[in-house]
Amino acid sequence: MEKIDIQHISEDKFKPISIQDNLDREKISAPSLNFIQDSWRRLKKNKGAVVSLILLGIISILAFGSIFVSPHDPTKQNPKYINLPPKIPGVNIDGFNGTAVVGGKRVDKYEQAKVPENTHFYLGTDGLGRDELSRLLMGTRMSLIIAFVAAFLDLTFGVIYGMISGMKGGKTDNVMQRILEILSGVPNLVVMILMLTVFKPGMMSIILAMIVTGWITMARIVRAQTLKIKDQEYVLAATTLGESKAKIAMKHVLPNISGVIIVQMMFSIPSAIFFEAFLSFIGLGLTPPTASLGTLLNEGYKTFRFLPHLMWAPAITLSVIMICFNLLADGLRDAFDPKMND
Repeated sequence: MEKIDIQHISEDKFKPISIQDNLDREKISAPSLNFIQDSWRRLKKNKGAVVSLILLGIISILAFGSIFVSPHDPTKQNPKYINLPPKIPGVNIDGFNGTAVVGGKRVDKYEQAKVPENTHFYLGTDGLGRDELSRLLMGTRMSLIIAFVAAFLDLTFGVIYGMISGMKGGKTDNVMQRILEILSGVPNLVVMILMLTVFKPGMMSIILAMIVTGWITMARIVRAQTLKIKDQEYVLAATTLGESKAKIAMKHVLPNISGVIIVQMMFSIPSAIFFEAFLSFIGLGLTPPTASLGTLLNEGYKTFRFLPHLMWAPAITLSVIMICFNLLADGLRDAFDPKMND
């Protein structure tokens, strides 16, 4: 073995490391984030979800803000102004300037109806002379209210039922799951018709019909997640320390499955909106003069060939709302997944 002569190594090669250098190396370069902050960081990277969130915020503000500020009274009828086309000030485009083709000739419908110069109907009027924009805002508001209330009640019943079934297990779980199988075999439309024999058609009947079977999917998802979480080490440790199942469910299980619950709730909202629109479209929903997206579609399709604007406006609004909720739910699912690659 060749020996190394340490006399050739100068003293300046050996420099002591200061305590501050060690502290600097131990510093965390990125700020620490909790679960919500990290999920928001992931969500912001999904452009579709962010745009959907902004659009839903704008639609909600306009819909609920119309309670206090509305272009016109959405229920006020005016026979003089029936079936007027849309008219937007400063826009001279056929279809949006108050003109329509009558007898092969384009005429100014507002001038024929002697509408004052300072009166505009941005989306036209319906067959009873009611402002279509005001009714669209009212209909969007009613549809959102029904959807949010139904989703909240589905969340409440589904989470409680699913957690009890998952935490109890055994015979209790088997009985509760057989009940779910029986309820899931009953179509929503049949439930709605039965509701109408007890309650009058309206918001309450629609919400109750959604609640009867709408929470089943949430309950099954929560049960599956509860069965997965309750076998984790920290849950077994809490059980060993004498914690009750109720406290374990609230302190350990529920926070860890909250992401899945929120995502499922976001998916249930557009389903509830579509179900309400379907019931209102076939005449089992809200009663006039209350408007919803379904009732507006029901009124618009009858005169679609002659007055297409009465159907296009609620159809586009319903489509945008459902697409935005689905894109936002997809974004939240990716944001709440800790295994998602950045």
